[in-house]
Amino acid sequence: MSAFKTFLKMLKNDPGAISVALLNRAIRSGMTNIIPDKAFLKLTYRIHFKEKLNLKAPETFNQKLQWLKLYNRNPEYITMVDKYEVRKYISKSIGEEYLIPCLGVWENPDEINYDSLPDKFVLKCTHDSGSVMICDKESLDKIKIKKFFTKKLKKNMFWWGREWPYKNLKPRIIAEEYMEDESGELRDYKLMCFNGKVKCAFVCSDRFSNKGLHVTFFDNNWNVMPFERSFPSVKEGVARPINYNTMIQLAEQLAASIPFVRVDFYEINGKIYFGELTFFPGNGTEAFQPKEWDYTLGQWIELPPKDN
Repeated sequence: MSAFKTFLKMLKNDPGAISVALLNRAIRSGMTNIIPDKAFLKLTYRIHFKEKLNLKAPETFNQKLQWLKLYNRNPEYITMVDKYEVRKYISKSIGEEYLIPCLGVWENPDEINYDSLPDKFVLKCTHDSGSVMICDKESLDKIKIKKFFTKKLKKNMFWWGREWPYKNLKPRIIAEEYMEDESGELRDYKLMCFNGKVKCAFVCSDRFSNKGLHVTFFDNNWNVMPFERSFPSVKEGVARPINYNTMIQLAEQLAASIPFVRVDFYEINGKIYFGELTFFPGNGTEAFQPKEWDYTLGQWIELPPKDN
């Protein structure tokens, strides 16, 4: 039985709505790799939202992100999502002073030169999202590190959501200087840029605490916005970064001529550091509560002419 027929049989045998877990299983096994991008996005959108994906006249934020995956394929985006190559782009665009110091880059965990690294550092993959380890030499487990990154280096993020810039990235491991802010963590300030203009932002906090991750959205005046996406917000809000106006200026400089991109920064001891660029937050499959905000943010994206 072909992989595609096996996948169809799995769907047929699934009682009720097609589950995300079933889809993830199919992706891991490679069963979905032969499905064309458009068909795959229609399938995954229906799984997550229980409704049809509108690609002819998309209205919501999540629908427009799916449209952009298919029809906005600027080759520069490939460099911009590579966590090592983007450093050159940032240096040229806004200046290398905004970069967290790089300590090394390697193609496999056996090449990591631990002797050259400080007592505490961060390792991450350059070709995906979330493959990060905070390392301390006092408790360094090289076997665990090797096992973790050997697995992560084999993952091609493209197949999980058809985010095309990731498809042909070269998998590598990068080491960066360990950083933390005055709260003892590293809060992300994620600025949402719509056609080159910051319209709102959100903060990820309590990432490593027993409270669990909180995601709080703010308008440009740093008022908490009345919606959530996947994670609860901090109702009382989060302190506005001292350099937020500068973050907006830098984000809009990086986002010029791009229909949508999220620009991430950190603020440490009063200084701004670049985090990453993200074109499809949450893979365009995270629901808004209340749903009306999916339409509100969708109206902020003006779609460009199709690239293909």
